[in-house]
Amino acid sequence: MTSDTLLETPGNLFVVAAPSGAGKSSLVKALLELDSHLSVSVSHTTRAPRGQEQDGREYWFISAPTFQDMVDRGEFLEWAEVHGNRYGTSRKGIESRLQAGEDIVLEIDYQGALQIKRLFPHAILIFILPPSWQELEQRLRRRGEDQPEVIAQRMVNAREEVAQARHFDFVIINALFETALFDLKTVVHSQRLKYAAQLRARSGVFQALDLA
Repeated sequence: MTSDTLLETPGNLFVVAAPSGAGKSSLVKALLELDSHLSVSVSHTTRAPRGQEQDGREYWFISAPTFQDMVDRGEFLEWAEVHGNRYGTSRKGIESRLQAGEDIVLEIDYQGALQIKRLFPHAILIFILPPSWQELEQRLRRRGEDQPEVIAQRMVNAREEVAQARHFDFVIINALFETALFDLKTVVHSQRLKYAAQLRARSGVFQALDLA
């Protein structure tokens, strides 16, 4: 898929990134329940499922050799290694849905988000920040999913990840969940009303008004 193809798609592409524990997945899940015109792209990963995660819902869980085969065949729009596991976004799935006019949200790490932005300048990059380092560590501990040494490593990685927020279009501080969700919803709605986005999505109206 080329950047030119992506530029002409009527659908909008929203990319949400955050350090582990900042609340990215919970916010996106709540947003999807509020916005029927938005759908999530399910990424592929080599990591094992956590808790109640299901194959095809949170992620497509695949083996490392299968992931590498997909990389070799050029099947990923972007992919990256995060916390020792690999994650990738299906190229074919994103292209077809954007061309059909769907608005898609991706939950990926900052490496993948910046790759997407290079391919698709119209993509909207949103970074979710925790209100403090102390709160982020407490959230990781409350999840009860990781051993102390894993949490410590996630905190180290979080400092590198948070430093990339300056490269994103929008930054949302998730101190109070309801406020952060309102902010996320506002970003999505505002993007849809931008001139360029309306031109791509409603080209017939613009042509009828001699604007295109």
